[in-house]
Amino acid sequence: MSGSTFGTLFKVTVFGESHGEMIGMVIDGCPAGLEIDLTKIQSDLDRRKPGQSKITTQRKEADLVKIVSGIFEGKTTGTPIAGLIENAGHRSKDYSHIENSFRPSHADFTYQEKYSHRDYRGGGRSSARETAARVMAGSIAKQLLTSYGIEIHAYVSQVGTIQMSLKSVDYNLIESNIVRCPDQETAKKMIARIEEVKSQGDTVGGVISCVIKGCPVGLGEPVFDKLHADLGKAMLSINAVKGFEYGSGFKGVESLGSLHNDVFQMDDGKVSTKTNHSGGVQGGISNGMDIEFRVAFKPVATIMKPQASINKQGEDVVVEGKGRHDPCVVPRAVPIVEAMAAITLVDHLLRNKTARMDCNK
Repeated sequence: MSGSTFGTLFKVTVFGESHGEMIGMVIDGCPAGLEIDLTKIQSDLDRRKPGQSKITTQRKEADLVKIVSGIFEGKTTGTPIAGLIENAGHRSKDYSHIENSFRPSHADFTYQEKYSHRDYRGGGRSSARETAARVMAGSIAKQLLTSYGIEIHAYVSQVGTIQMSLKSVDYNLIESNIVRCPDQETAKKMIARIEEVKSQGDTVGGVISCVIKGCPVGLGEPVFDKLHADLGKAMLSINAVKGFEYGSGFKGVESLGSLHNDVFQMDDGKVSTKTNHSGGVQGGISNGMDIEFRVAFKPVATIMKPQASINKQGEDVVVEGKGRHDPCVVPRAVPIVEAMAAITLVDHLLRNKTARMDCNK
């Protein structure tokens, strides 16, 4: 299957299915000499893994990181880095009822039509289970970015119609509750809403906001590889994502150019802008301001209610979710958004080192 590799110089390939023996990733192009902390990789995987709280799927997976190449004596060697995660908690029998049926808003029908032969267990390759491999790769990318003083902070800013209203965010509070919202009062409302829809056998969507701090000026390539375009592709490749906007986003259409333009100024000897409607990207290239974007996730398609559909023969059937599923995906998707942002930035950071003769001075 094509389409499983992301990046130009920092290339990440992921593989595996939801109910297969294991999932994994290969990074090609990571510079040698980068110190790797395996506990940080495991910490990111723990933030994504199933069964971590009462508002996530109760599938039990340890998601223990196993690096099998590319790291020696705690440092990258410059050769491909391969990582594996074993699948242990799958229950394939939970999906026998949809072997020949198409679940509404899932990839069952499209995979069947495209490949003619699909792994229906847990959605196979289309399952969000594969994102654990991305988190592994993204955690390594984040450690590389840290060496350049670049930080990525993602958090849940909306669940259904419940929105976080804080303008100033304390990133230290993101992990202080199970929904990963830094506003404690809003977090309580979000958790209550997720529990409510779960009790009804239904699901609810949400929004993850992300801020990248410390990004240098110059990342991004004209014309088709603009930084925000690649960030958009990275985010839209995540399961259940339906929307991506950066800076002022869709609200920007309500403004006037005279109000929306980010005016340049000198700040402690550095160029900055008085506002950041551009979201840290201008002309597709980072301008040194915080990169800000938001990612919209739809309600999880698997619901515990009967729904009308059809099977392979075109006959009317009724399907109903079985097993263990997330009533809302955003709490577990926070580290996935961070991972894909990190992979995108590292790729552009390495590409930028070839942009001019003095880039490495």
